[in-house]
Amino acid sequence: MTSATPFLMFQGQAQAAIDLYAATLPDTRVLQMQRREAPTSTGGTVLLARVAICGQAFLFSDSAPVHAFTFTPSSSIFVECDSEDEQTRVFNTLADGGGVLMPLADYGFSRRFGWLNDRFGVSWQLNLAA
Repeated sequence: MTSATPFLMFQGQAQAAIDLYAATLPDTRVLQMQRREAPTSTGGTVLLARVAICGQAFLFSDSAPVHAFTFTPSSSIFVECDSEDEQTRVFNTLADGGGVLMPLADYGFSRRFGWLNDRFGVSWQLNLAA
């Protein structure tokens, strides 16, 4: 094996997710993008995209077939934030239309931590760096 890259599979919302993350998270940008000639049954056109989120590479795709599964909080993206202002902004933006699992607070293991699922179902843990 030479590498391992997290893979996020959406049902027609990959581009919207990429746009939200690029607008919200620092050092986030599209590295490569391959599109389908025709949209999937759920309307998505992203065949495969390589996206850096906070500098870490992820793969994104719109699933061609409709499936009954989605994301789960048992796998989440953990982000260290440099300031409370940055953490609050990112948390509120990602939580909009999603669901808060643990609001920003001191939980003992971290002086300020929050966990949420965004509007696409992707789970995020945001920690304030020590």
